[in-house]
Amino acid sequence: MAAPEPPPTEPTPRYEPVGPHWFFCRGGDSRERWVPFSVQDSERLEAAHSAGKDKEDVVVPTSGGRYDVHLKTRQRVAVYWEEEVSEVRRCTWFYKGDKDNKYIPYSESFSEELEEAYMVAVTLDEWKKKLESPSREIIILHNPKLMVHYHPVAVSDDWGSTPTEQGRPRTVKRGVENIAAEIPNGEPLQIDHLVFVVHGIGPACDIRFRSIVQCVNDFRSVSLSMLQAHFKRAQEQQQIGRVEFLPVNWHSSLHSTGVDVDLERITLPSINRLRHFINDTILDVFFYNSSTYCQTIVDTVASEMNRLYQLFLQRNPLFSGGVSIAGHSLGSLILFDLLTNQKAAPEEDERSDEGSRTTSSNRGVEEVKEILTKLELSEYCDVFEKEKMDRQALLLCTEKNLKEMGIPLGPRMKILHYISSKTETQDQSAAAPGHSGEHRAEPGSLSQHDPGSTDDGRNCQYRDIGLGQVSANYPQLNYKPTIFFAFGSPIGMFLTVRGVKRINPNYSLPTCKGFFNIFHPFDPVAYRIEPMIVPDLEFEPMLLPHHKGRKRMHLELKEGLTRMSVDLKNNLLGSLRVAWQSFTRAPLPAVEAATTDAEAEAESSVEKQPDTKPDEPPAAVKEEAPVINVGRLNGGNRIDYVLQEKPIESFNEYLFALQGHLCYWESEDTVLLVLKEIYQTQGITLDQPLPGSQ
Repeated sequence: MAAPEPPPTEPTPRYEPVGPHWFFCRGGDSRERWVPFSVQDSERLEAAHSAGKDKEDVVVPTSGGRYDVHLKTRQRVAVYWEEEVSEVRRCTWFYKGDKDNKYIPYSESFSEELEEAYMVAVTLDEWKKKLESPSREIIILHNPKLMVHYHPVAVSDDWGSTPTEQGRPRTVKRGVENIAAEIPNGEPLQIDHLVFVVHGIGPACDIRFRSIVQCVNDFRSVSLSMLQAHFKRAQEQQQIGRVEFLPVNWHSSLHSTGVDVDLERITLPSINRLRHFINDTILDVFFYNSSTYCQTIVDTVASEMNRLYQLFLQRNPLFSGGVSIAGHSLGSLILFDLLTNQKAAPEEDERSDEGSRTTSSNRGVEEVKEILTKLELSEYCDVFEKEKMDRQALLLCTEKNLKEMGIPLGPRMKILHYISSKTETQDQSAAAPGHSGEHRAEPGSLSQHDPGSTDDGRNCQYRDIGLGQVSANYPQLNYKPTIFFAFGSPIGMFLTVRGVKRINPNYSLPTCKGFFNIFHPFDPVAYRIEPMIVPDLEFEPMLLPHHKGRKRMHLELKEGLTRMSVDLKNNLLGSLRVAWQSFTRAPLPAVEAATTDAEAEAESSVEKQPDTKPDEPPAAVKEEAPVINVGRLNGGNRIDYVLQEKPIESFNEYLFALQGHLCYWESEDTVLLVLKEIYQTQGITLDQPLPGSQ
């Protein structure tokens, strides 16, 4: 007997609740744009929402702690700088906009209505549902894959036509996964280092006229991608988190002093836009050279950095990393002047003085040993060491002192002759014209003399680094910066104009031991620093390696063609020389001719050698820059770093000059150098060392 067939089963409705994602509205350019929070931030906001904290005034930090979201009022507020408050939405349903085809989220209340209608339609399999939004917009749910939105052109029509007939249909999507939005995962919670970034002239910082906040946002985004690409091993081992970059704005404070009104009163009415641009940007350089407004600028920069530092520590109580500072254009000069006028803590001064005394004492003893060895008196080293005799003390010794130390007559005469010759040299050097009054230097000045230095009075040609600075009371920072980064900086030019022609190799910034001067080769505002420290030696700045690990193709091609042309020139000249010699020489027997040709070739090869040396320096030798001593301004390391221009930029230097000055915010090579140097202070290196890097 056959079993009865089971009755046909009806298809069970498959309704699954929509997954929400949180968005915020970013205004600008006369239009609104809805931007998704990162996955991490959205989950945190959803967790707070699900816990019923909407009714309370709960604040959820987002975007790495730089913005707070107030759940109750649905507002996103900037923490560290002034910015317009943004609207926040918990989004589930979207429709396509008419301007840029970006999807726009519906309001939360109407999204709930749409979701309820969708649930009923799926459960009962009843479609063609029509809903009307509060603004009389019609949404029709045809089926799960086709839902349209009709935006009415006018509220009413004399002919009685409905809004559906008037509007152009737009696509409606349910769930963020269906709108192809780029949603970042989020930033690492751990912050290893803090960097304050100071802008240059004007309110706009790049060629798109964006603010310092937007440009630093780009810099931070590039740093996150560089960390993933070049510090992957350290990230996987959870050794590092990220570096936080915070903008410092001084332009708005300067121009809120009422000076703009005064300038407007005296500005000519012609070429109005150009004059307004000059008043708003170029004049910032002149403001900084005015004692009145220079004080306003340095006070603003220092107080703002101190305020941001304290606020950052309040919000990140577990932070134990260092702080660095970066300045672009005029901002780098402001920071440099601030740093040269910083004072170390008294107890630290004592420790450093004690340490320097010990170091200089040890160094002095070693110098005395070297002098005695040179005089072939090394057997008396122990006697001088016992008396704690350094070089300075040795030069002050008399015959009586040496006799009391038990030095015999012969060695005594040698030492006294050495002391006499050195004293005469110093007297001649001190009597040189133009240097007699410049030997004294205040602490922290560019002419600061190293106690253990053996340059025999040559430091007298160095001048105070504060020479020519605008008279201002430079405030003190609440922290000691680890590294100072200067992007497209005119520091070298300003120092020269102020009268500082040379920087003492022994000079370093009082509270900051690292200094990097980074510039684009076509940047019209950038100047070098190293030639002021080592003026007698011509050498190139360090070429910043490309972030992908090699030189740009067009630079390699240019170098290859240069080498090839040098080779061709030398070979051609050598061949012509041999041909001419053989042409003018009298005919000889075959054996002798062969010998002579061989000698001629040998001569030509010998003559070729000196030609190729200056014209054809190998790339490796060119980049062996660490052998150059550029002083202590960057702890003995190189200071000047030049970016590699892009292929298109090499066609016309003048055309890309302005872009060269504004390119640093999105430059992967610049960001990578900053990260490399910061993490190097923590003992963390790149996964793969880049060629040509220190």
